[in-house]
Amino acid sequence: MSHLMNTYGRQAVAFEKGEGAWLWDTNGKRYLDALAGIAVNGLGHAHPRLVKAIADQAGKVIHTSNIYQVPLQETLAARLAAISGMDKTFFCNSGAEANEAAIKLARLYGTKKGIEEPAIIVMEKAWHGRTIATLAATGSAKASAGFGKPISGFLRVPYNNLDAIQTVADQHPEVVAVLFEPIQGEGGIRLADIEYQRALHSFCRERGLLYMVDEVQCGIGRTGAWFGFQHTGILPDVMSLAKGLGSGVPIGACVAAGVAAEVFQPGTHGTTFGGGPLVCAAALETLAVMEDEHLLIRAESLGHRMITGLEAALSAQPGVKEIRGHGLMIGVELDRPCAALVALALEKGLLINVTQDSVVRLLPPLILKDEEADQIISILVPLIQAFLKT
Repeated sequence: MSHLMNTYGRQAVAFEKGEGAWLWDTNGKRYLDALAGIAVNGLGHAHPRLVKAIADQAGKVIHTSNIYQVPLQETLAARLAAISGMDKTFFCNSGAEANEAAIKLARLYGTKKGIEEPAIIVMEKAWHGRTIATLAATGSAKASAGFGKPISGFLRVPYNNLDAIQTVADQHPEVVAVLFEPIQGEGGIRLADIEYQRALHSFCRERGLLYMVDEVQCGIGRTGAWFGFQHTGILPDVMSLAKGLGSGVPIGACVAAGVAAEVFQPGTHGTTFGGGPLVCAAALETLAVMEDEHLLIRAESLGHRMITGLEAALSAQPGVKEIRGHGLMIGVELDRPCAALVALALEKGLLINVTQDSVVRLLPPLILKDEEADQIISILVPLIQAFLKT
């Protein structure tokens, strides 16, 4: 009998070591990792510089708490400000916590403006986390089932639909912010149009609403820019980060600019573990390696290579609805549920994921080599073709 709570439908495999884009299970079988711990392991596995940075910091100090100054936290906040153009950061431990912080920030922003019950516009098929507040913001009836009535303060609209946002904002003067993902990861690798994002940003400026982007999955270089919003030429008020920031070490961040950066004050928000020396050392080395190894350029070129390869092999295949993505965030949507492909790929030594029941999701590490990108396609395409014939 397992003493773990039954919260995951795990695959029947355990990994004991990794190197680059590869993992080895406890039986010595090798797997090509096209999931990267769900967009977490951007540097792949056991990157020597990351390993050294974590080991060195662990030998100095791991945790002190935010009662005291944390110099590495200051350094990381300055680094994030430099690459994002934003101003200040609150560090936490996960994407859900980063979004909790963003939600609290928006609500406090609203109450300071005299709005008693501030509301936030969120999107259909959004995913912002599993805490009670972020679950209410998340657009998943399945994830919310059984947890009672969702907390109030969220108004949901279709993704990529500015008219719907304008209508809701007109009808609800208590709206203080819009929260959305530039690319919906759990929602099926769905991309927000560039012009939509620019128009939404202008609308938020006109109405005095906070423009908040959830970049937990699409941030930290995955799209070929440091952050997804940077493809638009605009600057958000609030951005949530996690996943790739620590390359496997748990760290989240709520980054803010302008008036939003001044909303929190001592006592309004906090955390015990957030922004500790160990995780900040890992994040700083992650960003340094990404810059030194030109991984933003690699993510863009590799993504183009993989999407082009998948389109060439599958675009005419009956049952394949669409191949879409940006950088190393790629989805292949089929016309039927395809969760069985995960186990089939595992048998062939390939790690993938299926989301929204029918979208094969690929999130390989940014250090992927060209031949490894081609190998992912050469394994996956026959599996999809065979699956669609059954």
